[in-house]
Amino acid sequence: MRLQRLLSIGLGGLADRGRQEGWKWLERQGVARPARRRSERAEALVERFRGLSSSRFFEGAVSPLTPFFLAARMPEARERALLAARAIGRGCFDLLGYRDLSFGDPVDWHLDPISGRRAPRVHWSRIDPLDSRMVGDSKVVWELNRHQWLARLGQAFRLTGDQRPAELLSRHLRDWLRGNPPGIGINWVSSLEVALRLIAWCWSLCLVRDSSALTGSLYAEVLAGIEAHAAHIERYLSRTFSPNTHLTGEALGLFYAGILFPGLPAAARWRRLGARTLVQQSELQILPDGVYFEQSTYYQRYTIEIYLHFMILARRGGLELPEQVGERVRRMLDFLLAVRRPDGSLPLIGDDDGGWILPLDDRHPGDIRGVFSTAAALFGRPDYAWAAGGPAPETLWLLGPAGIEAYDALRPDPPAAAPSRVFPDGGYAVMRSGWSPHDHQLIFDVGPLGCPISGGHGHADLLAIQCSAFGKRFLTDAGTYGYTGDPEWRDFFRGTAAHSTVLIDGLGQAEPAGPFAWNRRPAARLRRWLTSEQFDFADAAHEAYSGLPDPVRHRRRVLFVKPRYWVVVDDLDGRAEHRIELRFQFAPMALTVDPALWARAYAPGRHDLRLRPFASVPLVAEVREGEQAPIQGWTSPAYGRRLAAPVLIYRTAARLPLRIVTLLLPGDRPFAPPPTVSPLAGDDAGPAGIRFEDSGEVVRFDDDGFVVEGA
Repeated sequence: MRLQRLLSIGLGGLADRGRQEGWKWLERQGVARPARRRSERAEALVERFRGLSSSRFFEGAVSPLTPFFLAARMPEARERALLAARAIGRGCFDLLGYRDLSFGDPVDWHLDPISGRRAPRVHWSRIDPLDSRMVGDSKVVWELNRHQWLARLGQAFRLTGDQRPAELLSRHLRDWLRGNPPGIGINWVSSLEVALRLIAWCWSLCLVRDSSALTGSLYAEVLAGIEAHAAHIERYLSRTFSPNTHLTGEALGLFYAGILFPGLPAAARWRRLGARTLVQQSELQILPDGVYFEQSTYYQRYTIEIYLHFMILARRGGLELPEQVGERVRRMLDFLLAVRRPDGSLPLIGDDDGGWILPLDDRHPGDIRGVFSTAAALFGRPDYAWAAGGPAPETLWLLGPAGIEAYDALRPDPPAAAPSRVFPDGGYAVMRSGWSPHDHQLIFDVGPLGCPISGGHGHADLLAIQCSAFGKRFLTDAGTYGYTGDPEWRDFFRGTAAHSTVLIDGLGQAEPAGPFAWNRRPAARLRRWLTSEQFDFADAAHEAYSGLPDPVRHRRRVLFVKPRYWVVVDDLDGRAEHRIELRFQFAPMALTVDPALWARAYAPGRHDLRLRPFASVPLVAEVREGEQAPIQGWTSPAYGRRLAAPVLIYRTAARLPLRIVTLLLPGDRPFAPPPTVSPLAGDDAGPAGIRFEDSGEVVRFDDDGFVVEGA
């Protein structure tokens, strides 16, 4: 694996790694120290910053009209910002899925309060952020040290004129600078974390630029810190280590520093490097169909945020970007439009750590209305405005009152494109009955496990499905829960057993090799896609189990007979006997199974989803929920949180080949008995389809496709 990784990096990457290792050694010897800025020009520096920021930074952060617009149009958002600032004043931090975390008074910037572990104060290159015994959960430590919550204090000052939030912000900044000298401690380990903190500092300074708390001496200290941050990012840019959102987030940090602080000696270089990297990576990381290459919807949303900030800041700085950048961002947004659940939320695919470039409002990470609102105003797209459901506070803070006016000028309208779509490059087939919040939707994963570089944020979810009916979530991805705190839980949530697909011989489709790697990364392949007003049909397969003593190939076909039901056909091709588990992971809800194998899941209201499998061998049904030996029956709505949720398992031990045909039937008659459905005679592998006895409707499959009779 290491040799393959080195070969994939190439000579240029090896040279870059060598340079970075050299810098680490020089820093540890005390040779490569950051330059000290002189302080006698402090007052002149802060006055120059106040003038530049009014024209170069985001309009909403500096416009005197922003507080009035927010109070008039979005009073709830104003109140949320003030409540968040008051909680921070009490030393309470809501980070990731955790609430009211305390890091002590004064704040201990190196503490993970969940495990109680404190990272050592040594040169950052001596710290392994994945070693929970050394640092606890580095994700929790870093989330505090991103300082994104400082922007909430800045917002509180801008909205009220109260100096106390600004003074608290200045105290935290000074305390952090004293406790985290350049290069020392866990908060310098990740260049992305350094970049996100730099971005948060830029926002914090701009939001309190009119406060008496922003003294010349404070500004000079923070400016020196920003210079040290940008120099660190440039020196340790993730060109080879994590050329994904790490690289684009770091490039955005450099671009921020270069645009907002043109007086710094390296500002022009940072601006050019940041812009060049972001433009190049938009081609490499955004696939032609708009899917983000790491196979993660949440990292896709994160990437869109990076590029929205880049485009808006470039326009404010007078920099013209290639048209292709905007086109690629729109393709990413179009993918999110397609996979967006009927209830408006973002489905979980791949890793989710709850991260934002800068949370300017209090949102669940799956709430993407703010992203669509800003995109609607920026691109003039009525379908984005429809997905947003109204102008969002983020749009006001980023684009100012003009952004709200641009949004108001649009007439929100659902997408003109057909509701069902395939994304062949990313590997997703989306089947939906319409664009209303009460429609049905199924997402079929027919792509690879993660991106070609590492697969670190991908899950072993080949051929998995997610399903909503009547706008309610039924079959869901289990989520992420954590990265490094507990390897067993990490492996479960990204493993095959946490997804609605087939498990063979108790083994997942891929074997983890640490928290962000896999020993092997199999891929599914889409064989056929058809869509019409009456039907959607997808046919895909994978060979993740080809390494078994008796290799097994899994082919899954999904047919949507619109808008009434889905039929899922699983063909398992092999020669020997295997243990087969057909698994369906539900959201937290009631789930029952009767002796005839009919399963019924109940959503709030009068809606349900029924499942019934048919096979030529006996199947045993069971429901597992909230179990820990082995771990199964869990979902994670946010990083650090887990909820018990039922997983439906149909088991058998049989000689292959084997076919299982499963009916997924949405219903709105909760007390009605299930329909009478019987299998159609097929070959020895299993049934050829199903028949609805009451109506006579027949669904038949052959190797080339399907036939529906009597519909």
